[in-house]
Amino acid sequence: MAMDCLAAAFVSLALATLVLSLVLRWGNGGPCEPARLPPGSRGLPLIGETLEFFTRSETLELLPFFKRRLERYGPIFRTSLVGNDLIVSLDPEFSARYPPSLMRVFSTDNIITVLGPLHRHIRALVLRLFGPESLRLVLLRDVQRSARAELLSWLQRPDVEVRAATSRMIFGVTAKKLISHDDAASGGSLWKCFDACTRGLLAFRSAFPAQPSTGACSVMKTLKQQLGARRQSRHAAGAGAGGEAVDFFDAVIDEMDKPGSEINEGIALDLLCLMLFASHETTSIGLTATLKFLTDNPKALQELTEEHENVLKRRADPDSEITWEEYKTMKFTSHVIHEALRLANIAPVVFRKAKQDVQINDYTIPQGSKMMICTSTAHMNPKVYENPSTFNPWRWKDTLEPVGGSKDFMAFGGGLRLRAGADFAKLQLAIFLHCLAYR
Repeated sequence: MAMDCLAAAFVSLALATLVLSLVLRWGNGGPCEPARLPPGSRGLPLIGETLEFFTRSETLELLPFFKRRLERYGPIFRTSLVGNDLIVSLDPEFSARYPPSLMRVFSTDNIITVLGPLHRHIRALVLRLFGPESLRLVLLRDVQRSARAELLSWLQRPDVEVRAATSRMIFGVTAKKLISHDDAASGGSLWKCFDACTRGLLAFRSAFPAQPSTGACSVMKTLKQQLGARRQSRHAAGAGAGGEAVDFFDAVIDEMDKPGSEINEGIALDLLCLMLFASHETTSIGLTATLKFLTDNPKALQELTEEHENVLKRRADPDSEITWEEYKTMKFTSHVIHEALRLANIAPVVFRKAKQDVQINDYTIPQGSKMMICTSTAHMNPKVYENPSTFNPWRWKDTLEPVGGSKDFMAFGGGLRLRAGADFAKLQLAIFLHCLAYR
């Protein structure tokens, strides 16, 4: 009996020592390493500092989670969120990547991850449909007609949930251009599928290991069926590479059928899913934020309204559709859009992975480390933007608006990660405001 008690005490002591060792290793980030890692804490075992990170903030300023650690550790620190060890940078001079929940839906060859010639080729393929020429000749008209129809439908409703309504509207324009799909005629079935996919991507996973959401699998299955059917019908009709492309399906099938093409079915499906996802989610949030800021700023709303009234006064026929030249004269509208996107911080953080050891100041970021970059730090930098928490579209008046991304404005990414549809998104925002202002 005494031996049993002694053995039990020994086992208990060993377990206690093991648990204490694990806790200490968790808090210190593992065994000592020769490289000097950034300071920080991994918080509680398993959940890390997740609860504090997701605490609701009532202001547009930098999240309290970041503020407290910036004051304590400086602009680079370690943390653990949702089961992932991260190195956080409040200095946005890094290229962006996307979180694992999104990357599990896409393969390794999508436009987010690929670099070099394939990336440039894919980007050129996207710009064939959403570049300046297409915007001027086709999409300007389509976006205006869609915005007019959507606003007219609002008159028949007692209330409108703006983000969902504009999301459906924007998705409809993009789906028509990409896959010749009339989502309104089908009762918004494809948009509902994507909306469910979006909610799934942003939800916590209870399954282990984590798998793509049901909505994401349904989206990919639907697109794969449609792509296969289109490819089969084109081949049956004898349409070969080099023919006129009606939509993205046609363009990507032409590329897939070229000898030695690097575009395969997986890349094509990733591109379709990514562009449809980005179009209906981020742009609708940006538009909703823009309307909110204008509602709270009567002076900005008045100047915006006057700008669009002046556009109408210069027209011979007030009911005619907007021209490209008229769109390019909407300077204050452009200021409003950039300021709203700066303040809204639609993507407040972006992700990347260190491909090699990186030396930052006195710290070493080890190869393979997951990094989270806070772009809102750049947008709320008082050295760049006076009174950064204030909605002030006039601040852009005597400033060159960012044509692409920069370290001070990252609403559309930057560098190699500059969003290919940035001009399309700004066009949609401006035309919707134009239709709203004179209706």
